[in-house]
Amino acid sequence: MKTLYFSKSKAFPLQIVLVVPFLIQIFGAVSLVGYLSFKNGQRAVNDLAQQLMDRTSDVVDEHLKSYLSIPQTLNQINADAIRRGILDVRDRKTLGKYFWDQMHAYDLTYIGIGLTTGEGLGAARYDGKTITIDDWTANPPNNTYTYATDDQGNRTQVNAPWTWNNFSESWYTKPIAAGKPIWGKIVTANFPTGPYIVASASRPIYNAQNRLLGMIATDIHLLKLSDFLRSLDISKSGRVFLLERDGTLIASSGKEKPFTLVNQEIRRLRAINSSDPMIQNIAKYLQSSNGFASITQDTDFQLEVQGERHFINVVPWRDEYGLNWLMVVSVPENTFMEQINANTRTTIALCFGALVVASVMGVFTSHWIVRPILRLNWASEAMASGNLDQTVETSGIQELNTLSNSFNHMAGQLHESFTALEKSKEELEDRVEERTSELKNALEELQRTQSQVIQSEKMSSLGQLVAGVAHEINNPVNFIHGNLDYVQEYTQDLLALVQLYQQYNSNPAPEIQTAIEDMDLEFLQGDLPKMLSSMKVGTDRIRQIVLSLRNFSRTDEAEFKSVDIHEGIDSTLMILQHRLKAKPEQPEIQVIKDYGNVPLIECYAGQLNQVFMNILVNAIDALEESNALRTYQEIEDNPSRIKIRTSVVNSTWVEVAIADNGVGISKEFQQRIFDPFFTTKPIGKGTGMGMSISYQIVTEKHGGKLECFSTAGEGTEFIIQVPLQL
Repeated sequence: MKTLYFSKSKAFPLQIVLVVPFLIQIFGAVSLVGYLSFKNGQRAVNDLAQQLMDRTSDVVDEHLKSYLSIPQTLNQINADAIRRGILDVRDRKTLGKYFWDQMHAYDLTYIGIGLTTGEGLGAARYDGKTITIDDWTANPPNNTYTYATDDQGNRTQVNAPWTWNNFSESWYTKPIAAGKPIWGKIVTANFPTGPYIVASASRPIYNAQNRLLGMIATDIHLLKLSDFLRSLDISKSGRVFLLERDGTLIASSGKEKPFTLVNQEIRRLRAINSSDPMIQNIAKYLQSSNGFASITQDTDFQLEVQGERHFINVVPWRDEYGLNWLMVVSVPENTFMEQINANTRTTIALCFGALVVASVMGVFTSHWIVRPILRLNWASEAMASGNLDQTVETSGIQELNTLSNSFNHMAGQLHESFTALEKSKEELEDRVEERTSELKNALEELQRTQSQVIQSEKMSSLGQLVAGVAHEINNPVNFIHGNLDYVQEYTQDLLALVQLYQQYNSNPAPEIQTAIEDMDLEFLQGDLPKMLSSMKVGTDRIRQIVLSLRNFSRTDEAEFKSVDIHEGIDSTLMILQHRLKAKPEQPEIQVIKDYGNVPLIECYAGQLNQVFMNILVNAIDALEESNALRTYQEIEDNPSRIKIRTSVVNSTWVEVAIADNGVGISKEFQQRIFDPFFTTKPIGKGTGMGMSISYQIVTEKHGGKLECFSTAGEGTEFIIQVPLQL
């Protein structure tokens, strides 16, 4: 007895045994898949961020090489021309026109020479537009004159003289001392026409006898580097900027200028003093990590700024003439993590939903299985108590039904055996032994059958309950739809018979008259055909929806084949009908179809239907957004419309135009409408991938075109063009 109670205390209810392991398996599988998906997404983000930074670094590197090679190349050309005698440094007017022509040909701020005699000449563009010529002698002060020029480079007007001395300027002395072409120190000035921040490329010049004549220099405006960096499409909170080795800012992609004005004097800005928090934090990090000068190779790291993690890439940039800068690229992590976080939230929601569904199905399944087993248990306990008059009802489970029949048969045999024992005490021992043996065998068979049923149901309960439901939906609908015509015909015949009876028997018996009044026969005669017509409309509607879903997905047809494009559009509209019809909070959206005579086209029908779905959903969203901003009278005057037009172009292309009169798209956003991850919708409502995928399906899968034309406040039109034969 102690062993029996001990075993009973350790046993679990059958419902828990059936439900809990199944829930644990589902939760474990979904959690593992979600975790692996999140980790793989993070790894992909790191790779994508690195690729973006490398690509941006390469673009900036190529631009710097191209932009900063112009002054040195031009200096070499001019120095060679002077050494060969092609340019005469003493012919100042000709030399001035020559420099004037080069200023027109290249985007420079200054070209000039300083001679060992103290004389010099240069062409300048101080205001960024107008070219002037500076001409100075070797006798300061007031030895320099600035001339305005005409459209041929001739000197036209001279300004007041000012003082200039070659021998006191670093751009002259440093290349002369170095004896080779170099970059001079960055020069700043605040002219009335605007800030002047340039890098000066200098080179010594010699005559044919290798005698030093002086120095030639070409200046290039550095503020234009910031304009180039701002043109890079990296992200709103990402940054690209250039630093000198002392941490002074050269250019950046931010709105901040790389200098400040103190008493109308330009002072270049150090990166650690920048008002841009991104640039400031990166500069402070680099300065605290052994300083800017210690960076000799590409350096990657991650930095958190204002609660947001950024990927940072620092690249040393040098050239053969002495430039030694740092190029920094910063990309925010959330640029790539938004979709991954959304997928994670979706995975968690699906996991919770799966647990809820599995719990409900598990409880229902276990209750369905356990109830007949409990009846068997109660009947067995009653029999064990001496009440042999027991029968067990059959269940809907085949195995348990067989078990119940076996139990009932066994109970009947026991009842007959005990009746026979009462009648014949002489054969009692033999009969008891025989029946006991039979009972023991039956109980063993019962136990074996129970074990088999439990194991079988544990492994396949979910599949047995759910399988076949979707497969059988279409059969009853077709059955009802097919028989409604006959029901309607029979009903009309019966009603005609009743009318004929009323026509020839105008005075029916009182009992019939009472029954007619109770059932309201006149109303029934009018309403019954309407009811049957309504049922037929309902079954037609169900069949149309099923057909539209099959048409839309194309799962029952080949992936690539000739199809009627109008069927795909109509199927998509059928699926979206619930969003097009009027609702209390939204007016009806009118759909205007202008279908042309379009033949069958060869395409991937399912994917092309996906394009129609994405464009129509965006059109509906735009119209709902527009209606939210308009008054009732404005909506009445200009109702929401979607116009769909199809036609054949040049006999080889089919064109589908889908236009709406919604809020429209600005010109700025139209250029990015097909970019991945770009969306104008609020966070959580759009992923930014719908139009990108649609563009890929039309252009890459079908070799076609997808264009967007829109005017803000007036509406948007998408035009799809695909070939009739792919």
